[in-house]
Amino acid sequence: MPEVCEIPIVNADDEEIERLLKEAKVVAVVGVSRDPTKDSHIVARYLSQHYRTYFINPHADEIAGQKVYASLKELPEVPDIVDIFRAPSKVPPIVDEAIEVGAKAIWMQVGIVNNEAAQKAKEAGLTVVQNRCMMVEHKRLKAAGKL
Repeated sequence: MPEVCEIPIVNADDEEIERLLKEAKVVAVVGVSRDPTKDSHIVARYLSQHYRTYFINPHADEIAGQKVYASLKELPEVPDIVDIFRAPSKVPPIVDEAIEVGAKAIWMQVGIVNNEAAQKAKEAGLTVVQNRCMMVEHKRLKAAGKL
């Protein structure tokens, strides 16, 4: 049974998103697929052209020629943004781990909303984006000359 899509209650506004995408240097993409036709794969490859990008997937060693890590804790540096491609019910432990490693932001892709996890991240001082595509937002801001 599909999960019911919540309406994002905790969410960054356009100014926060612009600041976040300008200031970020390191992005971890959680749930990146080996399948090059999947959105997570396409977005991860796009982001790797603009940021130091780490792929997280405990079921893969390499994707698109890049080393893959099993968890955020294994990364060689702290991600500024943790971009999540996982079902809403799988988000809370990812948020917990992001807080633990000192990430600055949580980004839940289109269709991914978990207000409880978002609130926890916000209370821990992280910027939170829900139900928006990081690649789309980056392209939009780049086209507008803001990145």
